[in-house]
Amino acid sequence: MAEPTPTPETVSVTVDGMTLDVPKGTRLLDACAQAGVDVPHYCYHPGMSAPAQCRMCLVEVEKSPKLVPACVGSVTDGMVVHTQSENALKAREGVLEFYLVNHPLDCPVCDQSGECKLQDYVSAEGPAMGRSREPKRVLGRDDFGGDVLFYADRCVMCTRCVRFMREVAQDERLTVVQRGHRAVIDTFYDEGLTGNIWADNIVDICPVGALVSKDFLHKARAWDLDRVPSVCPNCSMGCNIRLETRDDQVMRLKPRPNPEVNAHWMCDFGRLNYNWMNRVDRIEAPLVRDASGRHVPMSWADTLTRLADALRRAAGGARAVVSPFEANEGMGALRRVMEAVGGGEGVFRCEQGEEVVLPGFPELALRRDRAANAVGAELFGFARTGGADGKGGLESLAAHTGVLFVLGDELGDAPADFGANASLFVYVGQHLGPAARNAHFVLPATTFAEMEGTFTNIQRRVQRFWPAVRSPGMARPAWQILGVLLAGISEAGAPGTAADAFATLGAVRPEFGQLAWADLGASGAVLPGVRELQETGD
Repeated sequence: MAEPTPTPETVSVTVDGMTLDVPKGTRLLDACAQAGVDVPHYCYHPGMSAPAQCRMCLVEVEKSPKLVPACVGSVTDGMVVHTQSENALKAREGVLEFYLVNHPLDCPVCDQSGECKLQDYVSAEGPAMGRSREPKRVLGRDDFGGDVLFYADRCVMCTRCVRFMREVAQDERLTVVQRGHRAVIDTFYDEGLTGNIWADNIVDICPVGALVSKDFLHKARAWDLDRVPSVCPNCSMGCNIRLETRDDQVMRLKPRPNPEVNAHWMCDFGRLNYNWMNRVDRIEAPLVRDASGRHVPMSWADTLTRLADALRRAAGGARAVVSPFEANEGMGALRRVMEAVGGGEGVFRCEQGEEVVLPGFPELALRRDRAANAVGAELFGFARTGGADGKGGLESLAAHTGVLFVLGDELGDAPADFGANASLFVYVGQHLGPAARNAHFVLPATTFAEMEGTFTNIQRRVQRFWPAVRSPGMARPAWQILGVLLAGISEAGAPGTAADAFATLGAVRPEFGQLAWADLGASGAVLPGVRELQETGD
């Protein structure tokens, strides 16, 4: 029997008149946040040390002889905190005035505009007018290497970037040079940030637009972007991210905090590998090959009715190749369709590369498998094949004479006659390559960015993603296409939602039957192991 978890000792603190109990030792800044009070700050970040050097988080604490920086102070029992007292507001206003002495008023052309903490704090608490009559310091722009540009005039010297490279990336490539008002962030010699795959995180944590991404430079304004929680599809780590989009185009990927997976960070490989989500050469309507060999567009109802009839007559068993970029729901549905037509083997191909660990948070790494759902593919009974480049390994499928399914794999390296021997070739995917043109039925499917579903990461954590852009034409999620098809050839019901499709996965893998869709939340849940399943009798 497990020992009960001890209850943490709590203390009582009052913030701006609100009294609350918090665990002993809670950071003053965090206690204020729990009271619903956002104390301005620049240098503090929850994933790094707190140097208390920006002086923006000064608050007044009763019985304290001077103002206290909330980022380093801890609460004590009975503490009374005033974040909006005259002294605290006057101090923060003075700090903001100093920051504005040299900060350029280039908000109209700054990528950070709209999500800039200097803009926010000056608007909320800053001086109405600046008193400086001296010309502003001009330092210009520097290329830090990799994807990062540095606008020195905008820097408030919070040193988040320096501390990230020192403490989290543990690759000290940035430093502060000069002193006093001449201080500036700089790289060591000509090395810069080139070659460090974690460097773009300093763009995320820069509060004022001093560090910007070359990839995103002048591409979109922050207020024009729609933001949807998602999962990075580019390796089996499954970093929690936001897909930021405009006009149904993915503009950039940003990390979303999850202490169990990626903390606050993500790698540049995953962050910058998104242009494939914006490809326009998509299959937009179901296609059925006629007697002359031409693909004829049809409605979904007619296509799936014809396909169901063909599957009922099919013989020779089924074989399949799936893409590890497909969701659990699509793979599970395909496995059930294959079982309904006699069963058979399935494979997947996955590009692989070097694994790179983030030293300051070793739970996070750019994983060897460069696709989000290789673990899910293996759980649903698809065997790994092909080389580390994600190609080859389809020779036995090419010679198959029964039913051949392809889900999501573009077959870019397959010969033009791939699938020609199959009695029935069904292609469910996004792009119609030469090999896919041999299919008897071509069914347009959405990408993960256009649908709701789940991936299973390397920790066996099942994580949800949500639709961020509209799907092209008549494309539908693979779980919906295959679920309706399964209903047409068996007694199974057709899923109406991603939650319905997820609920059917337990019929293929008992582990999934132990998870409820509603319990996944925004952070996901770990699949039970063999021991837990034995204890529950599943």
